[in-house]
Amino acid sequence: MPWLLGAIAAGGVAAPITLMLSLKATSAATASLLLNFEGVATALIAAYFFREAVGRRVWIAAVCVVFAGILLSVNTSGKWGISLGAVGVVAACILWGIDNNLTRNISAKDPLQIVAIKGLFAGPVSLALAAAVGQPFPDPGSALLAMLLGCVSYGASIALFILALRGLGAARTSSYFGAAPFIGALLSLILFRTLPNALFALSIPFMIIGVVLLLTERHVHVHEHSAMEHEHSHRHDEPHHAHSHKEGTTTDEPHSHQHRHEANQHSHPHAPDAHHRHEHGSQRPG
Repeated sequence: MPWLLGAIAAGGVAAPITLMLSLKATSAATASLLLNFEGVATALIAAYFFREAVGRRVWIAAVCVVFAGILLSVNTSGKWGISLGAVGVVAACILWGIDNNLTRNISAKDPLQIVAIKGLFAGPVSLALAAAVGQPFPDPGSALLAMLLGCVSYGASIALFILALRGLGAARTSSYFGAAPFIGALLSLILFRTLPNALFALSIPFMIIGVVLLLTERHVHVHEHSAMEHEHSHRHDEPHHAHSHKEGTTTDEPHSHQHRHEANQHSHPHAPDAHHRHEHGSQRPG
C-alpha cells in the first residue's frame, strides 16, 4: 500500500498538475525536448536509489533512445528558452520517474487493479483541485471524448507498462517507452500522411541501436534467492515456481495464489524482474 499511495501522489496527482502549470510558462519547443528526460530520470532513480542492475549496455541503449527522441522533438521554428516553466517540466519528469520505480515494486499485482485504483484516486483529487481554483467544467461531449482517449492512452498504456515493469524492471521499461515519439511519427505518416522532417531519418539509426541493444542483452551470473512468500499470476516455470498445490485448487496456467519461494542459488539469464531484484557487485556483467 505505501508503494501504491506514493505512486498515486507522485505520478497521478503531482506530476500532471506540475506539467500543466509549467506548460503555461514555457515554449512548446522547449517542453517537447525536456519531456524526453522522463526515461533518464527513471533509469537514474532505478540504479541509484532502488539498486536495479543497470549496466553499460543498458545505459548506452537508454542514451541512444533518448537522443533519438530529442531529434524527433526538435522544433526548429519554435521559440526556445530556459524558464521556471522549463524547470517545472523537468520536475514533472522526475515525479513520473519516482512513480515508475514505486509502481515497479508492486508490478507483480494485477495491473488492471493498479490502474483502476490510480485513476479512482488521482482523478477525483485533480477534479477537486480544479473546482477549488474555479476552473470551469467541460461540456459533456468533450468530457466523454477525453475519457475515451484516456481509456486507451492512459489506462491500457499504463497496464501494459506495469506488465513490462514486472518482467524488465524500471530502467529497461522506460528505455523501451522512449520509443514512443518514433512510433508516433510513424503513425502520423501512416494515418495522416504527415511527412516527417529530415531529423526523423537521422533519428532512426539511434532508435534501432538502442532497441537492439536492449533486445539482445544477456545478463547472467550466480545469484541467490531469499525465501519469500507472495501472490501473483504465474506459470510453473522451473526453478522459480516449483511448488505444490493444495487439493482442490486449480492447476490451470497461468494462475494466481499465495505461494512460497524457498531460498536457493543458481545461474541463468535474467532481467531485474519480480524475482530478481538483488544486489550486484562491481564486477557483475551488465
